[in-house]
Amino acid sequence: MARNFITGKELAAREVAALLDDALELKRERGAHQGGEALAGKSVALVFEKPSTRTRVSFEVAVAELGGTPIVLRGDELQLSRGESVADTARVLSRYVQAIVVRAGSHEVVEELAAAADVPVINGLTPLHHPCQALADLLTLEERFGELVGLKVAYVGDGNNVARSLAILGRAAGVEVRIASPAGYTLESGLARARRSRRTSSTASARPCGTRPRTASTPRRPCSSSP
Repeated sequence: MARNFITGKELAAREVAALLDDALELKRERGAHQGGEALAGKSVALVFEKPSTRTRVSFEVAVAELGGTPIVLRGDELQLSRGESVADTARVLSRYVQAIVVRAGSHEVVEELAAAADVPVINGLTPLHHPCQALADLLTLEERFGELVGLKVAYVGDGNNVARSLAILGRAAGVEVRIASPAGYTLESGLARARRSRRTSSTASARPCGTRPRTASTPRRPCSSSP
């Protein structure tokens, strides 16, 4: 059964740590102009319902540099635009490619695609979740601070897809994510503890279990790909 990456909840803490370690290694190799072959002989469908710059370029370049073949498909290029079902599209793509990345205007579309596909489906962005962006943010934090466990991150803005994914994956990585949003734009209850601030905005705090906050006296581990 294929494993999907839709919300970030699919990954255990050790898997998040392993992904970030692999990403650091791949980034160093890219800086040294050393290509990878992890996707050699494989094709990846990149489905974009909406225009995209950074997400499309990053995925297309990544697949190519890892030895694979990226196949970019816009929404108006698929039979979806003529009434074919999402499930049928998933089954057809699964016969030709080894993975599907999808950026969609509806989270339900991505869930339906993943349910019908026989290959892994990766959420490139939906209105509810943006897990790949959260992984990129965690990688930046690890490069800057050397270790994620015990870090505190303040997110000021709408409780949107980026905030939601950062709260989910930040918790798995051992990061305490505090989200301050205006009233009416907060994350849903249950994802994180919510409380009122002094200025009538809401603060959602996702505190990981078994971790301690970094203090000024806590030694900082040098940036490394080792655990």
